[in-house]
Amino acid sequence: MSSFLRDLSLSAATAGFVAVLVGFTSSVAIVFSAATALGATPAQTASWMWALGLGMGLCSALPSLWLKKPVMVAWSTPGAAVLATAAASGGFTMEQAVGAFVLCALLITLAGATGAFERVMDRIPMPIASALLAGVLARFGLDAFVALRSDFGLVLTMLLVYLVGRRAWPRYAVPVVLAAGTLFATLQGRLQLQGVSLALTVPQWVTPEFTLGAAVSLALPLFVVTMASQNLPGVAAIRAAGYTMPISRIITLTGAATLLLAPFGAFALNLSAITAAICMGREAHEDPARRYTAAVSCGAIYVVIGLFGAAVAGVLTAFPRELVVAIAGLALLGSIGGGLAAALKDEHHREAALITFLVTLSGLSLWGIGSAFWGVVAGTLALIVQGVRRP
Repeated sequence: MSSFLRDLSLSAATAGFVAVLVGFTSSVAIVFSAATALGATPAQTASWMWALGLGMGLCSALPSLWLKKPVMVAWSTPGAAVLATAAASGGFTMEQAVGAFVLCALLITLAGATGAFERVMDRIPMPIASALLAGVLARFGLDAFVALRSDFGLVLTMLLVYLVGRRAWPRYAVPVVLAAGTLFATLQGRLQLQGVSLALTVPQWVTPEFTLGAAVSLALPLFVVTMASQNLPGVAAIRAAGYTMPISRIITLTGAATLLLAPFGAFALNLSAITAAICMGREAHEDPARRYTAAVSCGAIYVVIGLFGAAVAGVLTAFPRELVVAIAGLALLGSIGGGLAAALKDEHHREAALITFLVTLSGLSLWGIGSAFWGVVAGTLALIVQGVRRP
């Protein structure tokens, strides 16, 4: 712990908070929609936050402290979307859904324990992986500037402060931008903190019920989109940042944690890409060996969210949407640029990498599987075609 406190910095702690702010506010509504579609009571919805918060927090903080590298775990946002859609049309009970969570967790654990997923990732060329990451993150960069249309004053202020900050105090540019945006929103009366009350969340146990319908309609799609749309770009983020980690063990850990917390509402935990890029970039710390403190800070905040789910959720969602979008885009600029530079550096892979980037950025979704997977498929297909020699 003493080494962690010695390595911790304001920029790393802020990166951890920004990662939570971006990850939570951008997708918590989808998680609530999934819980509602399954007929969850308010107490069960709070229990979902408890389980997901503890799962993400402990699976991020503990491995990061152990490895001294930034391990970032999040909930499966596309998985929550799949649950919301399938539950609304399939009429599944909460017990059947929890049974599907358990089956999905077993499949994730198996994919990690056997090393099958890591072997697949090892066959993807680095330019393709970098283009995949850049495509996933670029949408946030675009949204930051699109937000100028809905709140010109706030976003322009944050942009100007960022440009000055990058010139004057580059390590602390993002914390200063966050402070400036919060102050601007406060002066406008835009922070909605009314009704926030501090209370511990009480976890609610739901006994799983296993049915063939839930296994086919919930568990399998949840597993596929979690691995293809979340874990795949998550590994790309790790490798693009230059870190070497025991991927299979971390995947196994996320599966085991999901298995333990599934009866309380943890539907799927996985590697993060977007929030990982925030904590793994230069904005977190100039020294890559000290960026793990950003992941630990992020994990600690997630644990607090789990313990005080309703109160912390109210605080985080009180920030204006434009502030969250702008801070996300600005914090990810370095990772987007680094991903594009690595993707386009090798002329032999350049066109395939560009195809990967564009397909991923397009947001294409087929059969419930997101654009991250199809970007890799398109880029790999381009590599194969270009690699065939003409007679």
